[in-house]
Amino acid sequence: MSIVTRSISTRPRKQAQPRLGIPKVAPAKRQWSILVWFSYFWIGLVVVLAIAAPILPIAPIDAIVGPPRQPPQFGPIDTLLGTDGAGRSLLTRLIFGGQVSLVVGTASAAGGVILGTILGLLAGYYRKGVDWVVTLFADVLLSFPALVLLLAITAIFSPSVPVLLIGLALTSTPTFIRLARANTMAWTSREFVRAARNMGASDGRILLREILPNVVPTLAAYLPLVVAALIVAEGSLSFLGLGVPPPTPSWGGMINAGAIELRSAPFLTFVPATVLFLTVFALNQAGEHLRLRFDRTMQD
Repeated sequence: MSIVTRSISTRPRKQAQPRLGIPKVAPAKRQWSILVWFSYFWIGLVVVLAIAAPILPIAPIDAIVGPPRQPPQFGPIDTLLGTDGAGRSLLTRLIFGGQVSLVVGTASAAGGVILGTILGLLAGYYRKGVDWVVTLFADVLLSFPALVLLLAITAIFSPSVPVLLIGLALTSTPTFIRLARANTMAWTSREFVRAARNMGASDGRILLREILPNVVPTLAAYLPLVVAALIVAEGSLSFLGLGVPPPTPSWGGMINAGAIELRSAPFLTFVPATVLFLTVFALNQAGEHLRLRFDRTMQD
């Protein structure tokens, strides 16, 4: 009688291998630098002071608050940053001058972005003859240096706030034309625009409902950069005596008035120049942050 023994395999059973999939990586958190925080704080401070200037406990812009050319010192708020050549408060004139700079820079940039967006949308969507005419208009404006064009406009017309607004809006229009045109050409070739066109949507509806909402974030991200450039241009014209006419204070006009006494009272120039520098620097930092945040071409 034979005994049959079954050989028991001692090999370990194969365990099911886990499926290898695409690892999920949490998106990196973008941390704001201290410069970005300071920039938004400074912009907010300047805007709040400019809006609340009429109700702030400060002296009027033409009131004499102390001896002429008094340096900055601790004490009354009106003489905190010193006095100008006539004994008026530099702090008061800086706050009211901020109204002029912000209004001129923001309003002219708004005019430039509206005109540039309309022309850029038309040029990028219709192409051909419309594109040629709009591009020629932008190239003509760009062929003139911005400061030379502004000097020519203010020389033909008497310097005033409306003239400054029109001149600065014209100098900022080509930038927005090119941005809007390039983005419109990119979005026009997308599938959802083709689908809307195939479904019988009109050109106006496609431009307003499909393309414009995708173009606006890029233009809005560049807006603070343009506002900063326009504030510098307004300050340059005021420094040359072709900006906002006195007695309305402006940062460029204050720098021009203090340049005469630069050696004896340098703070008359350095105080408004520092405020102008910090404002332009903060706008540039905020614009760069918004461009990295909302400009889709920077994210791809």
